[in-house]
Amino acid sequence: MEVLSVSVDSMFVHKMWNDQELCKMVAGGVPFPMLADGGGKVGAVYGVYDEEGGVATRGRFLIDPDGIIQAYEVLTPLVGRNVAESIRQIQAVQTVRESKGTQATPSGWRPGKPTLKPGIDLVGNVWRAWKTESAFD
Repeated sequence: MEVLSVSVDSMFVHKMWNDQELCKMVAGGVPFPMLADGGGKVGAVYGVYDEEGGVATRGRFLIDPDGIIQAYEVLTPLVGRNVAESIRQIQAVQTVRESKGTQATPSGWRPGKPTLKPGIDLVGNVWRAWKTESAFD
């Protein structure tokens, strides 16, 4: 897994944010590369760049090793993100990928909890797993 942060802000703004803000919230500061997207070309490709305002909406894109977007979330700047949920989704995508699609991860799934076997027999029966297992809480 590789995590990258991309922003229309310059590397100088990234450094200031890391040194003055993030390091006070996360020991050691940002634990992944922060890339500058001056002009918003990357943001435009993903549909999060506001050309008129010169800013990008906050977006998170989970891209598999084949370059396919497996999940994404776009939030208004006033809504905070949930890093734990992002990590959970990365783990779920990795689990499904490693199983070559023979396993599915239901809502709220976490590593160590049961997965589901996709197929016609699962249709209309997901509730059974929810009812018989307290696995998805």
